[in-house]
Amino acid sequence: MISWWLALALSVPGLAPQGLPAATPLTVSAAVSLSDALTAIADAYGREGRGTLRLNLGASNVLARQITAGAPADVFISADEAQMDVVAAANMLVDGSRVDLLRNELAIVVPSDRPKTITSARDLSGAAYRRIAIGDPAAVPAGVYAKAYLEQEGLWTALEAKMVPSGSVRAALAAVESGAADAAIVYRSDARVATKAAVAYVVPLDRGPRIVYPGAIVKNTAAPQEAKRFLAYLRGATAARIFERFGFTPIP
Repeated sequence: MISWWLALALSVPGLAPQGLPAATPLTVSAAVSLSDALTAIADAYGREGRGTLRLNLGASNVLARQITAGAPADVFISADEAQMDVVAAANMLVDGSRVDLLRNELAIVVPSDRPKTITSARDLSGAAYRRIAIGDPAAVPAGVYAKAYLEQEGLWTALEAKMVPSGSVRAALAAVESGAADAAIVYRSDARVATKAAVAYVVPLDRGPRIVYPGAIVKNTAAPQEAKRFLAYLRGATAARIFERFGFTPIP
């Protein structure tokens, strides 16, 4: 049986726009790479008296499975278009509600106590990099992006034996921070919040995959108007500043 709530679920108290106590929290199922940014946005949303948010954070493929299995959710924000397509194919999205919210980039990170001398992904073939953590390329968007990039560079076959698939991009980052991996390919935004890992190489935009975070309203929402207001808020100035602070690029 699928567990509806993942490792982190956050409720931020607030007031409804009319000044009355907030109604049932709006449930936002979102990619774990958005954890820090959405936590800050949820705090701002509550402080501004717009309502209360409950964040259900995890790997996008897991969230898509939850939603298609009937888990309660009002808004879904995926780290890639493919997992949003899964939910759309199950006829679980409100028609016309899907929007592209953010862009991101890939980065190679290494433990912060090691030399940061990577000049390209090709350096990962060196003996210093025995274990390379990535999101599971069969399911986790960050891993799918990483594999696609390495294939494009003609490196996947040579590096595949070194790969350590992880259940989420944050798990891949944690492997580097704990010393269990010599490097990881993660989102640049994740690297910004790492405390024991440092960016060794950022994949140039013209060589990396197109990374887009779409958002949409889930059809079984009990609060369609509030969900619509929240998606609009995510495209506003306050949310844009927060997203940029955490390394994302808002899509106008």
